[in-house]
Amino acid sequence: MFLVFGLGNPGEHYRWTRHNAGFWAVEMLARDHGASFQRGRGYDLAETDFYTERVFLARPLTYMNLSGKAARRLRRKLHVAPQNILVIHDDIDLRPGTIRIRMGGSSGGHLGVQSIIEHLGTREFPRVRVGVGRPPEGVDPAEYVLAEMRGEELEEFLSWCERAAEAAEAVIMDGLDTAMNLFNTRPAS
Repeated sequence: MFLVFGLGNPGEHYRWTRHNAGFWAVEMLARDHGASFQRGRGYDLAETDFYTERVFLARPLTYMNLSGKAARRLRRKLHVAPQNILVIHDDIDLRPGTIRIRMGGSSGGHLGVQSIIEHLGTREFPRVRVGVGRPPEGVDPAEYVLAEMRGEELEEFLSWCERAAEAAEAVIMDGLDTAMNLFNTRPAS
């Protein structure tokens, strides 16, 4: 059993921002697998099957910096091991459109990931990172990831989220090593 945990911020104000890459990826997985989200205590949760694997898709409603609270609740509710909690999140240190999969490691300064590390008590969970690039000179990184996108910029971003959803599915279906070989070597689109 897997829990795919897409990071983002709830509410229409944040919907079209880079910081919601994880939300978009799990929404795309839910759409592709005919799953519907139900409201839980601090999260939205959907259940589906990826062929033979039972998969839960989640979006925390605690806001990014408190994502770990929802992750801890879901871990207890679903009895899922940290190595089967796949976190999808934006990453400003990766070139735009780059998808990187890894197991464990630091938060890299991402406060949502840091919250999950603190609340799960481990760094050992897999991640799918969606590169959104660094902000332009003089722009605060928080402003950059929370800025609303439109037009071509938004379309391009959503294509990256679609690739992140494909990467998550590859982790679940083919295993972490195979998925890393497929996605970590592909150039950004």
